[in-house]
Amino acid sequence: MNELVNEINTLKKEKNAVILAHYYATNEVQEIADYIGDSYYLAKVAKSTDADIIVFCGVSFMGESAKILNPDKTVLMPDMLADCPMAHMAEIETIEKMRASYEDLAVVCYINSTAELKCHSDVCVTSSNAVHIVKSLPNKNIFFIPDENLGRFVAEQVPEKNIILNKGFCHVHVSMTAATVQTMKENHPAALVLAHPECKQEVLNLADYIGSTAGIIDYATNSPKKEFIICTESGVGYELEKKNQDKTFYYADLKFCPNMKKNSLEKICHVLKTGENAVEVNDEICSGSLKPLNRMLELAK
Repeated sequence: MNELVNEINTLKKEKNAVILAHYYATNEVQEIADYIGDSYYLAKVAKSTDADIIVFCGVSFMGESAKILNPDKTVLMPDMLADCPMAHMAEIETIEKMRASYEDLAVVCYINSTAELKCHSDVCVTSSNAVHIVKSLPNKNIFFIPDENLGRFVAEQVPEKNIILNKGFCHVHVSMTAATVQTMKENHPAALVLAHPECKQEVLNLADYIGSTAGIIDYATNSPKKEFIICTESGVGYELEKKNQDKTFYYADLKFCPNMKKNSLEKICHVLKTGENAVEVNDEICSGSLKPLNRMLELAK
């Protein structure tokens, strides 16, 4: 393992490469990453890096976004089959019907979506900035794609807007149940419940804090409490436990994303050696999806 890590570090220096890893990647991948974060943070890093090569240890929509924001850089995915099912859970035909049905409509696209869906949207958001951005839009009517649960959470925080929901979901978060969380609360009465807004409403109703993956980490780190029930993908445990060695974390159902776990040290080393799995986005889609991504980065400042 040490030899593999050393080889990766040598290749990074030789090729002026940077490794970005999402919080849901495996512990060993997060350990060797140059930057670890949620979708919004990694999008900002991809935009600002001076590396020639970006190795993105996440899922396909993240690699696409990095390439769109950096068309002149090489973006490599350790595993091209690492995909996010939710990223495909909106229909362009439905978007066009909504635009025809509602005046003053903004299509707000969760960054967890394909580049093609971004092309048909007005602005992208992440779970950490969605409420802020939707509030800042001049539009009264909002069609929120693709995640229904995040959209519902935003609607509760921004009641002055008419937010129309789409039937998309994260299979990891929707599999968490109120019954499981309630049992954990009974078993650990001193623990606070920290939940991601992609969870179902029944889970959010039991939460002491609702926020993005980065928000959950920050909340637990800054809280004087010592026990927490975590309602998001269990890979977040690496950063939580590294920053909070005196605290205890319990994970709702120990759910994990099989696509995020497809990234590995062996695959990272392979793409650095060979240059395989380079992300390509055609000019038309790149141009169309760059606008809502840049608008997100501007509005989220």
